[in-house]
Amino acid sequence: MHLIVDGYNLLAAMGGQDRRNGTQLAAGRDGLLRDLSAYRHRKGHAVTVVFDGWQSGQPFEGREDRLGIQIVYSKRGERADQVIQRLAQEFGSDCAVVSSDREVTDYARGHGAFVMGALEFAGKLSSVPVRTIVHKELDRGDEPPRRGPEKRGNPRKLPKSARRRGRQLRRF
Repeated sequence: MHLIVDGYNLLAAMGGQDRRNGTQLAAGRDGLLRDLSAYRHRKGHAVTVVFDGWQSGQPFEGREDRLGIQIVYSKRGERADQVIQRLAQEFGSDCAVVSSDREVTDYARGHGAFVMGALEFAGKLSSVPVRTIVHKELDRGDEPPRRGPEKRGNPRKLPKSARRRGRQLRRF
């Protein structure tokens, strides 16, 4: 499984890093790379992190390997979202995309990739149990459909889609 991460999106979900402060941003990126490296060693997935470089980046796409993680900086004029979409199309169902950007997640899901929100994956990095995150998402208003009196089965059981997603998340 290949994990494609929207770097600044995940940074914002983990601690609200401010993009305007360059030293804080660099420290946040380094911390994120250390966390992802530890995750890669723990789970064995290939990890690619994509950072935005469209406003102040190089005229070409930059790639480097650090701590066993492939880092991609988008070229000037190209957003990280476009790079992630291209990678999701390339890897298809063999990848998982970590982003909270709806355009990116819809595109990746359309090409068969497994999609995980940045906040959800941030919980994975900090070892928060997945079940807690799934229940928090359900508490935010995505309530499971209510059962009528004619329905049978366990009313305390999560909906089938939530159970399927939970099984997929256990791989991560």
